[in-house]
Amino acid sequence: MAEVVLVGPLAHPSLRAALGLAGREMTLDGRLVGGQRAGIDRHGWPVRQPGPGQVAALAVTMTPQLARYAAVMGLAPVPHQGLRMMGAVAQGPGGVAWSADRWPADLVAGIARAILETPEDRSPAEIARRLPMIGTWVESTLRAAADPLTGGGLAGFSPDEPGPLWRVEERAEPYADFFAVEEMHLSHRLHGGGWSPVVKRAGFVLGDAVVVLPWDAKRDRVLLIDQFRVGPAMRGDRQPWMLEAIAGRIDVGETPEIAARREALEEAQLPLGRMFPALHHYPSPGAIGEYLYCYVAEADLPDDAGGVHGLDSEAEDIRSHLVSTGELARLVMEGQISNGPLALLALWFQARLPDLRRAIAEA
Repeated sequence: MAEVVLVGPLAHPSLRAALGLAGREMTLDGRLVGGQRAGIDRHGWPVRQPGPGQVAALAVTMTPQLARYAAVMGLAPVPHQGLRMMGAVAQGPGGVAWSADRWPADLVAGIARAILETPEDRSPAEIARRLPMIGTWVESTLRAAADPLTGGGLAGFSPDEPGPLWRVEERAEPYADFFAVEEMHLSHRLHGGGWSPVVKRAGFVLGDAVVVLPWDAKRDRVLLIDQFRVGPAMRGDRQPWMLEAIAGRIDVGETPEIAARREALEEAQLPLGRMFPALHHYPSPGAIGEYLYCYVAEADLPDDAGGVHGLDSEAEDIRSHLVSTGELARLVMEGQISNGPLALLALWFQARLPDLRRAIAEA
């Protein structure tokens, strides 16, 4: 295949390692601007501007892996001084110079690996359509690797033990749309020693999400929402409108706290104050790859803080309710809240209410 010269993000060691690329180091005149979300968003690559400066580059032979990745990411070779440059575009808006230090190399490399692991019968357009969810999932795996261990020393095995704790023999993705299903043939260490046989397990790929309960300490009330949910409807529940806390998926590049504040504005037009971390958890670890970051957050909840909100672009129809802290406790204990994350968060809130009030009084 023909030679191409990679520049900027595409020439970064992390991304070229993910794509299995090696080549000849070189430099090009000019500079790169923008592109801080290159490799996250399709067509998000930097612009090469002529003038003083030098851009690090790597001359490589085009491979099927690079071609597939480029097709997903909307990249094409650009003529430049007799070369075929890839990784930057020739025209576009100006901006801040592209910087490897501010660019999320680990995330982009993970997205690249996920693209190459996607079944070959998926078209580049299909994969590109799922880039936001692919990025969400990859960033979730990075958070999982960085989060502190749980289990109180009782569960599982020490990560300091030599060798792997589980092995994946085969992996497949039989379904992928907004969410995906992943099938694995795997084995794992046994409590009594040795290894399990290879077993088939399937999981629903969701990515991390946030749950936040807005609380007005002065008025002694919280804000709940309700909306139609397909899961209860599928089960035949006669009341598929769930009382819930504000919640939503963590978008690529967001922290859990930023996502919680965005979701509160989208779902209830409600700005949040100080946030108190609660019980982060896996809601259904037997089959769902989702981790919930849960918070109680200070908020101003006057009598007119309710209403119907949500994003039209996501067909959301979300109604807000103002409920006293005592009423919230009653609803939970009488089994009137069947949404698990809200029930767990409400119980934590009631148990920690004196400490939370003290923290606010001392602020």
